[in-house]
Amino acid sequence: MTLDLHITLTYDMDVPTDILLQVEAAAIPEQRIEWAHIEASRCEHFVRVAALDGIGDRIWLRTSGRLSIDYRARMTVLRDLVDVATLPQMPLHQLPGETVQYLFDSHYCPATKFHSFVDTEFGELQGGARIAAMRDWITEHFVYESGSSDGTTTALDSFVMRHGVCRDYAHVMIVLARACSIPARFASVYAPDVTPPDFHAVAEVFLADPSGVGGSWHLIDPTGMATAADMVKIGVGRDALDVAFLTAFGTVVLVEQNVSVTRAE
Repeated sequence: MTLDLHITLTYDMDVPTDILLQVEAAAIPEQRIEWAHIEASRCEHFVRVAALDGIGDRIWLRTSGRLSIDYRARMTVLRDLVDVATLPQMPLHQLPGETVQYLFDSHYCPATKFHSFVDTEFGELQGGARIAAMRDWITEHFVYESGSSDGTTTALDSFVMRHGVCRDYAHVMIVLARACSIPARFASVYAPDVTPPDFHAVAEVFLADPSGVGGSWHLIDPTGMATAADMVKIGVGRDALDVAFLTAFGTVVLVEQNVSVTRAE
């Protein structure tokens, strides 16, 4: 699938401010950049640095006054699609080193608080079948409600309230997976059917390959708004703290934000 992306961001700031930006689609094997262009106004400093796990780039900016970002790209998704429910869990002692950090608690994802719930609710299932059941449970029991959470909301908060936005759904999916020793990370993506249009957040879990040799990451969207076939990955991390599209080290005021993701004709 080929998708056209157009993202515009406008912020005001009174003093020179350092900003870490992550909005560009990642150049990785599962997706191809047909073309891409980004413009940033009024920047004293503009330097790309590698993002986490080698997926995508971040951009260090230093600017003051009004900052305008205009990013456009055409992306083709090349991801191999599999039924996650058919995949086995990889034995812990066989996990690649880079996946191990995604077994543990992180800022928004206190997975150790969910062991009892996971054992009670999903104890009859294993591996990918358990992941699919967790995804479906979240979809069924949660209400998607814009503005119902903020930057302090953890997965435990969302689990108790049973509502939230995509980041909250992703955080709950992550803690449930980690609670049964399946590595899970947060993925920031673009997808065409997100409502309202915005940056989108999903979970990604690491499961064994059907051949029994090695394993791979698989995108999981408990909101039901996107599938692995139509997601363009921006970046990944332990939770939303690691993959914010814009982190300002100072006070900034949002003036305008527009995210357009459409299927190319």
